[in-house]
Amino acid sequence: MPFGAIRMNPKETTMTSRSMYASLAALAVAGGSLTLAACGSSDTADTTGGSGASNLAGTIAIDGSSTVAPLSTAAAEQFNENNPDVNITVGTSGTGGGFEVFCKGETDISNASRGIKDDEAEACTTAGVEYEEIRVASDGITLITKAGVDVGKACLTFPELKKIWSPGSKVNNWSQVGSGFKDLPLALSGPDSQSGTYDFFNEEVLGEDAKGDVIQPRQDYTASADDNVLVRSVRDAEAGLGYFGFTYFEENTDTLQSFALDGGEGCVEPTTESITSGEYKLSRPLFIYVSKKSLARPEVQAFVKDYVANATALAEANAYVPAPQSALDESAQKIEAAAS
Repeated sequence: MPFGAIRMNPKETTMTSRSMYASLAALAVAGGSLTLAACGSSDTADTTGGSGASNLAGTIAIDGSSTVAPLSTAAAEQFNENNPDVNITVGTSGTGGGFEVFCKGETDISNASRGIKDDEAEACTTAGVEYEEIRVASDGITLITKAGVDVGKACLTFPELKKIWSPGSKVNNWSQVGSGFKDLPLALSGPDSQSGTYDFFNEEVLGEDAKGDVIQPRQDYTASADDNVLVRSVRDAEAGLGYFGFTYFEENTDTLQSFALDGGEGCVEPTTESITSGEYKLSRPLFIYVSKKSLARPEVQAFVKDYVANATALAEANAYVPAPQSALDESAQKIEAAAS
């Protein structure tokens, strides 16, 4: 759900970037974006913002994944510490919604919690929008319910998830999921169809049909592109089930608890270590897509370089799982090549 236009004064806020973002999300207003200007965070690494950064000015438009948005927001705050004349807007229309405007040339950067699809790439090509895919972090889709609830088991399997989420499924009680689950109402919450989290989850859990298309889930659930809406939905249910990125779970462990996941080799808890290693089977990379045309502008080039150079520190300071250093090195090389 997009944010209303908000301009923040860095002298009037002392919140960390991650908690600040969550607070602003509660004030979300359709049709806008989050605007950052000189919004520093003491929790992130120091940066020079690139050579001659203090002379940079302009506007950088970012939209897309709500999962990646808080990380991009933190990167923008840090960059603004040394570049107060660069205004950076961060919208949250979902990965799919972000690619729609990006491939029309309306944004400079698209946050994405999955890789770009063939039809999206074709739309970019048709519009003459060339881009670079830049890895910035990692994530694990986390299965959650309300804190303190005992549904009978603390670990879910892929077959159980498929039984719950398959199109036409009528499962509405935990006892219907399988042996060992209790007689408790099962209310579902999850991302909507514009979310990259939705796409990734369905591909991994439901798979493809005979035509090779990803199977779409049942539609009788609370759906939103705003993960904060999903947090509230699961928190308010008696014994619900929802899923979203690991970072949002980490921010809400006081009201939510996670399930372990059995991907065929035993139950694995979602942790920074299991997500980084890939042992947790719903792990995924997180990206930003940068327009090559935009990358030719000095303020965009400096911001993206700064983002990648500080990606690990930003991830650790904002409850994300860092990307492997090899992936970050590759991202840095892409930026240098595209900017030369």
